[in-house]
Amino acid sequence: MFSITTFALVLVCISQLADISATRYDPTWESLDSRPIPSWYDEAKFGIFMHWGVYSVPSFYSEWFWWCWKGAHTQECVDFMKKNYRPDFSYADFGPMFKAEFFNPDQWADLLARSGARYFVLTSKHHEGWTNWRSNVTWNWNSVDNGPHRDLVGELASSIRKRTNVTFGLYFSLFEWFHPLYLKDKANKFQTQDYVDDVMVPQIYDLVNTYRPEYIWSDGDWEAPDTYWKSKEFLAWLYNDSPVKDTVVVNDRWGAGCMCHHGGSYTCSDRYNPGVLQKHKWEDAMTVDKKSWGYRRNTVLSDFLTMDDLTSILASAVSCGGNLLMNVGPTSDGRIDPIFQERLEQMGDWLKVNGEAIYGTKPWHTQNDTSTPHIWYTSKPGLTYAITLEWPTTGTLNLSVPVTTATTTVNLLGLPDVKIPWKALTSHSGIMISVPPLTVSEMPCKWAWVFKMSNVE
Repeated sequence: MFSITTFALVLVCISQLADISATRYDPTWESLDSRPIPSWYDEAKFGIFMHWGVYSVPSFYSEWFWWCWKGAHTQECVDFMKKNYRPDFSYADFGPMFKAEFFNPDQWADLLARSGARYFVLTSKHHEGWTNWRSNVTWNWNSVDNGPHRDLVGELASSIRKRTNVTFGLYFSLFEWFHPLYLKDKANKFQTQDYVDDVMVPQIYDLVNTYRPEYIWSDGDWEAPDTYWKSKEFLAWLYNDSPVKDTVVVNDRWGAGCMCHHGGSYTCSDRYNPGVLQKHKWEDAMTVDKKSWGYRRNTVLSDFLTMDDLTSILASAVSCGGNLLMNVGPTSDGRIDPIFQERLEQMGDWLKVNGEAIYGTKPWHTQNDTSTPHIWYTSKPGLTYAITLEWPTTGTLNLSVPVTTATTTVNLLGLPDVKIPWKALTSHSGIMISVPPLTVSEMPCKWAWVFKMSNVE
């Protein structure tokens, strides 16, 4: 049986989908930018990103290893190759070494579900040009004809969709560092579009029609204008006629100058977290490994963000109207390294207790508390959540912003049956919450605790 509230939400979602599907969008930014972002994305709040490709074989420096070695000629990458590989070794020789022999898509799907993520983005192609599906325009430089000899995109899409409620998305690099057609177009100052017509456009349409991703995370756009990439024409088709036209979300990387100005969710820059409320829906795409999106074999423990770091980033992003897209890098043999598994499972443990303050919330009229550091607010109708990144050791938590009413109540998420005493700080605003004296084992979670306040203004 649906509750009245659930039924009303269903009607709202149906109405939004009807509004989206009834509109035809022109290939102009004015028209395309008028499309509302489908509601599932704002409600999801938290997703997982995975960068996985041939760069996972050397697993040194970052996913930009090929460019570091042969483009920028960075000394540490040049020295790494001289020390560890034969003199005539080429980047293409890494392809057969990307075997994914331990890749189990069902295990990955289970881990994603365990993490509490509501959406997932896999690299279908990075700037190296290798595709994790059999692209008809990428002969022998793809995961079916080479390396694993498996359709990695298709297998993972199938496992995620049959085992979880996680929305499936794909990252796609518009450009390729060393593709001869792209280099020719670049030399012609992008007055020719041979690479776009023969490679990029066929690939991105193939991805959408074959795998139906509901999030397309575009990248590699910055060297050329959107007219070179034919971005507006693609997005008009995507919104009007594609198999995911009513539900698809895109980001903002569709040509030089588009980032943070055009598209769907604004990413603005890698690891973007403004710390203040934004007028447009945005996303913090960031990495658990502070130095790389791809897997690195030479990491040390201090290279990884802690759960205190991650809950702080998540709380601030959601409070300011954003989403968090958290990246981990799989190994070339198809494993999620234990440190990444631990962070994913820890996020899932935290969200089991505190997800009410994250999923489906809206920014409150105030994002953080000026009198008490390390507080971020989120809200739902009639409810305000104060996410405190530090446990109040004094026995009280003073919040200067909430205005209490005669019907205000306070609970600690994870302890729903414990009503927490409180009193107003002044006649105008503020609340002093009496924090229950809990031992470490009695606390509902290990990081970032959430006080749920009803009927405050």
